[in-house]
Amino acid sequence: MKKKLVTLLLCLIPVTFLGQVLQHQHESLSGTGLGSGEVFNPFRNNPKDSTKNNLKVPMDIRQWHVNGHTGEIIPTNADTLQFMFQNWHLTEGMNGEYNFLGNMGTPRQSRIFMNRPTVTEFDFLQPYDYFYLRPDNFFFIDTKSPYTNLSYHSSGNRQTGDDRVRAYFSTNAGKHFGIGFLIDYLYARGRYDKQATSLTNFSLFSYYKNDHYDYNLLVSHYRMKQAENGGITDDRYITRPEETDGMNSNFTPSDIPVYLYSTWNRNTTYDLFFTQGYNMGFYREKMVADADSVVRDSVENEFVRVARITHVADVKYHEHDFINHQQMYNYYADNFLPYDSTDFTTSLKVKNRIAFSLCEGFSKYAFADITAFAEHTYERYTLPDTTLESKEFKKKYNEHILKVGGSISSTHGRHLKYNVNGEASLIGEEFGAFSFDGEAQFHFRLWNRDMQLKANAFIKNNRPSFYYRHYHSEHFWWDNQLKKEFKTRIEASFEIPSWGTRLNAGLENVKNYTYIANESLPTGAVGRYLWRLNVRQDNANIQIFSATLKQDFKFGIFNLNTQVTYQHSSNQDILPLPMINAYANIFLKFRIAKVLNTEIGADARYFTKYYAPDYSPALGQYVQQNPENKIAIGNYPVASVYANFLLKQARFYVKYYHANKGLGNREYFLAPHYPISPAIFCFGISWNFYN
Repeated sequence: MKKKLVTLLLCLIPVTFLGQVLQHQHESLSGTGLGSGEVFNPFRNNPKDSTKNNLKVPMDIRQWHVNGHTGEIIPTNADTLQFMFQNWHLTEGMNGEYNFLGNMGTPRQSRIFMNRPTVTEFDFLQPYDYFYLRPDNFFFIDTKSPYTNLSYHSSGNRQTGDDRVRAYFSTNAGKHFGIGFLIDYLYARGRYDKQATSLTNFSLFSYYKNDHYDYNLLVSHYRMKQAENGGITDDRYITRPEETDGMNSNFTPSDIPVYLYSTWNRNTTYDLFFTQGYNMGFYREKMVADADSVVRDSVENEFVRVARITHVADVKYHEHDFINHQQMYNYYADNFLPYDSTDFTTSLKVKNRIAFSLCEGFSKYAFADITAFAEHTYERYTLPDTTLESKEFKKKYNEHILKVGGSISSTHGRHLKYNVNGEASLIGEEFGAFSFDGEAQFHFRLWNRDMQLKANAFIKNNRPSFYYRHYHSEHFWWDNQLKKEFKTRIEASFEIPSWGTRLNAGLENVKNYTYIANESLPTGAVGRYLWRLNVRQDNANIQIFSATLKQDFKFGIFNLNTQVTYQHSSNQDILPLPMINAYANIFLKFRIAKVLNTEIGADARYFTKYYAPDYSPALGQYVQQNPENKIAIGNYPVASVYANFLLKQARFYVKYYHANKGLGNREYFLAPHYPISPAIFCFGISWNFYN
């Protein structure tokens, strides 16, 4: 497999030569691109080309993403730093704040409640947000020369290692139009038995922009396959191996017995996202600086937007199947479909939104953007229904939703920026649902330092997603009449950039919290239960408080970055959260021979013990633990040592992950019964080409 990945990398290098040809065809390129948050530009200088013409290769890039809900284009800074590059491959997140099953690319869930989706989405893609990129997270890049980025990560050996290769290319054909693609492939065999993952993403993108008309187009295809082993059969293989039949721990992780064999979850997704807008306005003269003075001859025509019409189309088709060819005896409480069945469900969502906006800044009275919109969504789902003489029948569910809403925002203010949104469902299955949210940013100076105060809040009254209301499969079957979840949140943050200090605190209240309840049945054997799950709602109010302090220190070449989160849930049985979640990164930063930027250090992540959500292989989701057989995980730091380098357009790292394995206790679980990888050596590289 490693040979195939290296071959793929070598095959992708010729796209740089294609970009060079296109560059010579279009001397005044203003390209575009699509990234995945990892694109970077190490140097702003324009080094001379080594050709006879001694051409300069532009290396400036501009980056933005598109709001998948409104179609709004949001500029953002390009990733130009080597900082934290050694963690880009981690499924548990850059700061280690996610629970996952131990193998790269397996389903995950954030331990930080405020970082979870604000609207309940019980779909099968949510646990793969590490790999699946929603339109909001897909970055477009405008580059003055054809741009290619090749990234590769590898660890372990051919039997148990993991690899990820990603290739991104963008170019343009003229001043206004750009195209490109992203290929992302992850293959992780797994240190523990029957836990391999194979994830693939192929995306094509395009954009066009001028004063009056613009569009952004993204077409993506995902195939994600996850082998399920149900966890290890006895945690003592990790915590106290001398008490097992492992002959005083003389065995490898792949020798530890697991519950499931020949079992997989598979997801296939096709996404089409298209947003377009027509701008109405006028041109006016704009004075520009010429050298050290402003002269009358230096005049540019500036287009001023007065109004805008926006159309957003979002189409998603998704297939999910659970394949279970070798079922362990006494594992599930119910079997609703014939044995050796394949659970198969599909969903189709077609969303169209039309918005009209009056734009901020075209006159002194235009103090904000004011937008009104209407949105229609069509949803179709298929599920297994009844069985007759071992034959399965499918049932279709069709839903129509019509929403109207509006927003008011201001981004031109020097000290104050704000955004307020509201929407309500008028007809369809979500009648009565509504959502209001707002945020504000206030910049000011105090004690001769720049400071920033942010606040956001929302009120949401939304219906739980379709798969909470209906789900039919071989082992789980429910049709529920659920109330709408009512959520309110208020959150604020205070930041002093020059001190490296940021404090964030928030409070949320949830009524009718919807969750997957574990109602497993005892088998008679000690500690053994049969899986049975259902959807339940808690009619009381649940309050969640969260506060995060981030503090960075720098003394010469010595750097220390820390982040600590405190959380409290008023109902730990239904919504468990760790009280403390912490991350620390200590490193030395210096240059070797004045050209090789170097970071050498160590980092660690830690959280206090709590009854973390369990993982259900048959659902591919995190669920409530069995109340009669709960176990706590946590109170175990995971530390790594690394060396991170940046040389011109290339950055690379070497890393020893879980270096503290064998020190202290051995409870290295990030999900009940799913241990993380033992100590492993990792390597990664990311290389940019600008022509």
